[in-house]
Amino acid sequence: MKRLITLSAVMLLTISAVTFAQDTAAPVFEPGVCAYQADKPTSQACLDLMTSQAKPKFDRVPLDGATIGMYSFYRVGPDAVSKYDAPGGSVVGEIPKGFNFINATNEDNPEWLQILGGQWIPRAHTKLVSPSEFTGALLPDNWTQPFAWVLDTTGIYASLTPGTPGNKESGYLTHRYDMVNIFAEATDSEGWLWYMIGPNQWLKQTFVARVQPAPHPKDTNQQDVTGRWVAVDLYEQTLVAYEDNKPVFATLIASGLDHHDTNQGLFSIWARMPDDRMSGATGAPSAYDLQSVPWVMYFDGSISLHGTYWHDNFGYRRSHGCVNLSISDAKWLFNWTAGATPNPNGDITNYVYVFSTGKYGEPPHGLKNA
Repeated sequence: MKRLITLSAVMLLTISAVTFAQDTAAPVFEPGVCAYQADKPTSQACLDLMTSQAKPKFDRVPLDGATIGMYSFYRVGPDAVSKYDAPGGSVVGEIPKGFNFINATNEDNPEWLQILGGQWIPRAHTKLVSPSEFTGALLPDNWTQPFAWVLDTTGIYASLTPGTPGNKESGYLTHRYDMVNIFAEATDSEGWLWYMIGPNQWLKQTFVARVQPAPHPKDTNQQDVTGRWVAVDLYEQTLVAYEDNKPVFATLIASGLDHHDTNQGLFSIWARMPDDRMSGATGAPSAYDLQSVPWVMYFDGSISLHGTYWHDNFGYRRSHGCVNLSISDAKWLFNWTAGATPNPNGDITNYVYVFSTGKYGEPPHGLKNA
């Protein structure tokens, strides 16, 4: 979202293995250990590895219960709703037709809500929303292992081999936001990747968002970016935070939709606000007005990283250009970036590197049959 301008078939498979080391006490993955061959069973070394590292073992960002509990967010409309100076009083304004959310400051009246700004609106035109409690992962010092968050919401079984239908015998049923390790890859005839997440357990990449190291950006002096910076992968819809070359945090995001694309490039956070109102496209079908958007970090003009209370679709594009985060993730990132070491002039520079590892909605190397 943007803020107010005023600032207020049978598959032909190509196989590759993945190199990582996550838990130093567990077997270390070597190239080829888990490479898939259709006519051969999984090696014992690979089975041992998958047994020892069945799931990612990361600490998670704390839930921002204070912010989630402090605000009461309601969807208004979608038709226009009048604002009143008191319950049952005189009309003093209107919330236009659109995608609108308010922060209720007084919920004592069973038929009316007082909103930020002091006006009142009828409860009959509102719906209470519950913010997402999803949180990202804090990465250990020795992390190099690719992993993914499950995005599927329908509950499908993993496939026994890449490129085949889901099968109950795999023993793995998807759950949204579950975290899985990636032990090997296979590419089908259409160019889509399949990930081995366990013994005889394969998921197509369209059902997950993979986290992997980002290419290191360079500043205007063609020097590697240093300090605290974040990398946003628009293809995978993930964000990884770095301290110099070390990844320290990863999560899911929701970036701009078609015609509202999040710009790629290297930016720096130029303003931080604990909360801000965001609106745009007034009078148009895509109009929106959002009160009290939390933990806002502007980096590309009116485009920001920010907390999001109006949806729980992280891992998919959703916004008008901003990088949507869960409230808890946004708070962690807000505090972390603010805690960076200042330069000799006392200034803090946090870079935001927006890039894409593929064309959204297509296989990583393009459609092979196109």
